[in-house]
Amino acid sequence: MATIDLIVLGMLKKESLSAYDIQKLVEYRNISKWVKISTPSIYKKVIQLEEKGLITSRTEKDGKMPEKAVYTLTDAGKEEFEKLMLEISCKPINIFLDFNAVIVNLESMTQERQRECLDNIEGNINVLKTYLEENIALKENAPDIPATGMAVLHQQFLLVQAIEEWIATLKKNCNKT
Repeated sequence: MATIDLIVLGMLKKESLSAYDIQKLVEYRNISKWVKISTPSIYKKVIQLEEKGLITSRTEKDGKMPEKAVYTLTDAGKEEFEKLMLEISCKPINIFLDFNAVIVNLESMTQERQRECLDNIEGNINVLKTYLEENIALKENAPDIPATGMAVLHQQFLLVQAIEEWIATLKKNCNKT
């Protein structure tokens, strides 16, 4: 998947990292909340990227810690990173929301079950909104958080606010029928 490639190559463009370090950065930056990327996919991806010659690895040992492979971008990897940046930025924007599968099937449920489903979605939106508010407050003035990272957090917060308004309107309309 090109998105995972871009994330891994982008992190390695800044500095050499182990797969574990990449995974920790993905967690710290909450990337897996906005892009489909998992811990196993990161480990598989570095192997694939190395096989393609886009990254190289060297083994490092730090004190009594076990050896680890540290990955570095090759010139071909830098070219691939640039290519993916342009390629992905030119793609049409798709917003996939899993709960839309529930929304399109609401009419097949009783009104009570419709309300239950909408309440569940609304609850999950509220959880996400609270998480984003806390995350933004925590990271807003942190010097190690890039402006682009904060921009994504703010983007996600705006999307959650829009979905929150939308679900309230949908619930109101469902209650009328």
